Amino acid sequence: MNAKPAHASDQPTRAQDMERPRPLTTVDVVIFTVLDGELKVLLVQRPQTEGEPFPGRWALPGGYVDVARDTNLLACARRKLKEKTGIASPYLEQLGSWGSRDRDPRGWSATHVYFALVPGADLKPMKGGNAADVRWAPVRTTSGQPGMAFDHGEILEAAVARLLSKVEYTSLPAYLLPEPFTLPQLQRMYEVILDRPVDKSGFRTRTLAADFLEEVGQVEGDANRLALAYKMRDRDRVVVFPRTFSPRG
Repeated sequence: MNAKPAHASDQPTRAQDMERPRPLTTVDVVIFTVLDGELKVLLVQRPQTEGEPFPGRWALPGGYVDVARDTNLLACARRKLKEKTGIASPYLEQLGSWGSRDRDPRGWSATHVYFALVPGADLKPMKGGNAADVRWAPVRTTSGQPGMAFDHGEILEAAVARLLSKVEYTSLPAYLLPEPFTLPQLQRMYEVILDRPVDKSGFRTRTLAADFLEEVGQVEGDANRLALAYKMRDRDRVVVFPRTFSPRG
């Protein structure tokens, strides 16, 4: 038996469609750097303003999509990153999306999350917007701890897990260094993130064989001696290694 075709008046009009409740849409960015030999994440403190959810709690930087300025989600993430760090072109990767009616007391909300890697040297985070404060927090003592605003604790854990899994076999830590850098400096970035030493000989062999670095002269290295300096050949391409790095015995 054929279904009765819907009458034109039964179809929702454009005006009715526009009146449908819409979720709050935001973009959040998990910004990692290495400072003082430790992996850190940028956090902003929620304002104490009346009516603002989670007053005084720490959160990931982000905010609403600006339909007039942001051509897409990536553009919004880049804008938020520039506002918070002053850096326009770091490594930026989409992490995932989180959404529910319970994550924000103001109503049904969805956030699209990116994570970024930025060099820590001379980096001065900016509060921006209505943030009460901003700080670099050690990932070791922040990830997995309760008390962050919204579901940002869960999001941070997911970002840390993604970073750790990819560092084992990619060139990602190079984005944490200002160029030019030395191989010992790059190896140190891997060891900080992995929280373990890496075999020096194997690291050097595998890194140079991957051919993602370009020699750019010499810089002062350890013990005030000159060392070969490098930069990435292509900052838009992450190199994948055939094997993970071996720990140093």
